[in-house]
Amino acid sequence: MRLTATGVSGFVGQNLKKYIEDVVTNCLIGVSRKPAGEEIISYKELKTDVWNQTSAFIHLAGKAHDLKKTSEDKEYFEVNTELTKKFFDQFLESQCETFIYMSSVKAVADEVEGILEESVIPNPITAYGKSKLAAEEYINNQKLPEGKRVYILRPCMIHGPGNKGNLNLLYNFVSKGIPYPFGKYKNQRSFLSVENLCFVIKELIENTSIPSGVYNIADDKTLSTKELVTTIGHIINKPAKILNTPKFLVHLIAKVGDVLPLPINSERVQKLTENYCVSNAKIKKAIGKELPLTAEEGIERTIQSFLS
Repeated sequence: MRLTATGVSGFVGQNLKKYIEDVVTNCLIGVSRKPAGEEIISYKELKTDVWNQTSAFIHLAGKAHDLKKTSEDKEYFEVNTELTKKFFDQFLESQCETFIYMSSVKAVADEVEGILEESVIPNPITAYGKSKLAAEEYINNQKLPEGKRVYILRPCMIHGPGNKGNLNLLYNFVSKGIPYPFGKYKNQRSFLSVENLCFVIKELIENTSIPSGVYNIADDKTLSTKELVTTIGHIINKPAKILNTPKFLVHLIAKVGDVLPLPINSERVQKLTENYCVSNAKIKKAIGKELPLTAEEGIERTIQSFLS
């Protein structure tokens, strides 16, 4: 069984490559615009013979959400939509059996009331979310030949070794003794350990009885950001300092951060303090297995990776 994946140089791709080689004991061939290193080919080299030797194609490459808002809308659609369409067309014409597309919960909603399930009608606001949804719609509108399987995965906030997102920001707050200023906010949100994501991808590749479709991916338990900060303090043995800064003052500082290079801006404050709960019931029922890591275990492994 040969596996091929785009985006292997990214955070998820690096973790998936290691997981596939360590756990599945298989070789994963990478595809990149600028190939570097062994077992990585260019987009131009991804031709019929490569597709026909591939049993599962995992499309991770994409343009991530730009928190600094310096990207033009068309860039998201060129990468997240048009490139996906190109690869999916090649998949349909090849002998490859399985196509896994890494979309995002942001293809559905930027804000969530209650719990986000696959039945929610998508209504993305950002160009990032709209470009991901456009790719999903293209895939779903194509006739799938017999014997092929297609999975669209919508992960929530992913973390793990090599993570440089908001979890890293929280770690820096606690490790440097900087008080966490958002104690006034009460929220619950879903996270996703990259190891749990890799486990799901492995199951989709190996278990041919799992039906094609759209699946949310998240850890079992939601956590508040205050719980997360406290947990980080326990892990690094440095009790977290939490301030109950008035919300109006937080938003004022965030507005300044939208203009000046401060650690927080409006979008980052929203991400850290919003409610965003994602259901993983559908994927767990399809797989028929429990995820290997609890939400707390996943967080601990990520924070431990920051210490090494």
